[in-house]
Amino acid sequence: MAQRGRTGPTMRCMKRLLRARPADYVLAISVAGASLPLVGKHLKPLGGVAAIGFWGARHTPDFLSTTARDWLTPGINEVRREERARTHEVSAAALRGIVSTDALAVEWPEPERTPPVWSALRHRRHLHRSSVRYGDDQGHTLDVWRREDLPAHPAPVLVFIPGGAWVHGSRTIQGYALMSHLAEQGWVCLSIDYRVAPHHPWPHHIIDVKTAIAWARANVDKFGGDRNFIAVAGCSAGGHLSALAGLTGNDSEYEDELPEGSDTSVDAVVGIYGRYDWEDRSTAERARFVDFLERVVVKRSIDRHPHVFRDASPVARVHRNAPPFLVVHGSRDSVIPVEQARSFVERLREVSRSLVGYLELPGAGHGFDLLDGARTRPMAHAIGLFLNQVHRSREQFAKEVI
Repeated sequence: MAQRGRTGPTMRCMKRLLRARPADYVLAISVAGASLPLVGKHLKPLGGVAAIGFWGARHTPDFLSTTARDWLTPGINEVRREERARTHEVSAAALRGIVSTDALAVEWPEPERTPPVWSALRHRRHLHRSSVRYGDDQGHTLDVWRREDLPAHPAPVLVFIPGGAWVHGSRTIQGYALMSHLAEQGWVCLSIDYRVAPHHPWPHHIIDVKTAIAWARANVDKFGGDRNFIAVAGCSAGGHLSALAGLTGNDSEYEDELPEGSDTSVDAVVGIYGRYDWEDRSTAERARFVDFLERVVVKRSIDRHPHVFRDASPVARVHRNAPPFLVVHGSRDSVIPVEQARSFVERLREVSRSLVGYLELPGAGHGFDLLDGARTRPMAHAIGLFLNQVHRSREQFAKEVI
């Protein structure tokens, strides 16, 4: 029996080696190299590069097929122009019944012809403080965005979580248009970095996000922010992390590393082209995604550890006391198909007692907030309307209670 027990792990190891692909060996070597003394920190970026390459290889077939189909579709340019022209109309319709008619009637920003990423330096005028530490790890840093003439009363706070397929978690460039818009309206925004795979497998990502939220609850007043109103938002992987953080506030899971008494609850969530289901393998695209999670992000098999993938799926964590949600997604997203957002919103509306808004931008693809000026400014305006409405409602409720 003892011999058989020793054989089990050996056989499993052999099977893993037989199933391994070249990318798996590259990732394993990079992770091992990063742990070496002295030279390890210089080798660490290789793991991220390998992981991003692995992620890109998974999505290239869908991207190429979608691009080719668009090129071969007669009149596609006219269709795209019509879809962009509907951005304001669709955005206002998504908020009707959530935001007041007067707020919707305010003049909306004009679309820009240049990609928003080119305006990064202009948006940074509201960057107030850079590289503030929010945790013990050297990667636990955030930027504070706010107006210099912030009013004396505490400002509502947004914690922004960048995307990057859970293998890249840098705050550089991402969210600039949104945070600049909110800062202009008197918000304090915190844009965070967090640990990523393959060197830091799941659940380090969500632990760091919760650490940042707890830090904001305890410290954001030093920058003029209101500890009592913390919203979260994020794009792509950041959308997933925002949703999961919002649905697991003050849940002991993922919070073992936080100081006792930490508050990780949030008052509103905005998910922008996020991935909300880590379990479903019903399509070829979703099966490839789960394979990517198994090999790179989680480094566990979904068949052997199904609870890990289920617990990390926001769609499986929806509950009646969920905070208000706004979900934003593009109808032509070839990286995370729009069905992810639709099914998540449907589940939220079935279960949650809070506001649930859904903005589906016609024709928008993945990363539109960096590449598509026609949609980015209206999207930021719509998110601002939603968050301001939630904040006003919360303030009004607090006054009535008093």
